[in-house]
Amino acid sequence: MARVRERDVTAFEAVYDGFHRLVYGIAFKMLGDPSAAEDLAQAVFLKVWSSPEAFGGGNFGAWIARVTRNRALDVLRSRATRPETEMPANIPLEGSLDESVFARLDGERVRSALAALPDEQRRPIELGFFGGMTHDEIARRSGLPLGTVKTRIRAGLKKLRVSLEGSVL
Repeated sequence: MARVRERDVTAFEAVYDGFHRLVYGIAFKMLGDPSAAEDLAQAVFLKVWSSPEAFGGGNFGAWIARVTRNRALDVLRSRATRPETEMPANIPLEGSLDESVFARLDGERVRSALAALPDEQRRPIELGFFGGMTHDEIARRSGLPLGTVKTRIRAGLKKLRVSLEGSVL
């Protein structure tokens, strides 16, 4: 990112090549529309190029995943304000789930690891991270107690961390 701040196009291309699948994967999973996911990915990488100082250091993968998720939530919120769509109005602002496990990993490996989880753990993780639902909303939707939802999410994330430990970027 230091080289991107210096307007090094080659460095930017390397960042894009390293993270475009992750950004697109999060956008597509949350928005459910390939065209909207492409637009969102373009907006995220435009932000990286035009405002590289926005990344203050630390884990770049976690930062770009957070930027992507926040932009996708913005799109979902804007859809919710239009009467022709049926999107929920109460989309969480930040961190309904521990996203650090997703942020450092290639999207394909994450999808594969998610698919290996038991459905009772995988489904609430997908609803929270990709669907933008809070733990309370997941509990209401599934008919499970809130504590059960939190326990299943925590257990699933722990399994993901273990299975993906060797896949960190």
